[in-house]
Amino acid sequence: MKRDKIVYYGSTGLLTLLMLFSAGMYVFNHEVVKVMFIGFGYPTYIIYPLAIAKLLGVFAIWSPKYKTLKEWAYAGFFFDFVLAFFAHKMIGDGEEIGAIMAFVLVIVSYIFGKKNNK
Repeated sequence: MKRDKIVYYGSTGLLTLLMLFSAGMYVFNHEVVKVMFIGFGYPTYIIYPLAIAKLLGVFAIWSPKYKTLKEWAYAGFFFDFVLAFFAHKMIGDGEEIGAIMAFVLVIVSYIFGKKNNK
């Protein structure tokens, strides 16, 4: 049981750092992210709402009260990382490994979070 908690908090902590870094990039380094989104073929008007969604998702994952919101946050992160993987793969910039690592963190955090709540 102790190992499960360590794995859960470790993966969730790393996922949180990744999401905070990502949201910070979207807000504070907007021009670089804008160029990247244009390269992906994504509209640039979704950058700020996506940053807000990532922050809200982090809040939902750490909040023990809102179990339904936590499920939605994990689902949102899941789709975000799957789409990020394919976006990087399609343009061939070699950055898809970051999306794979984030995807693994989401899966591990979700599974071990479920184990700890039993």
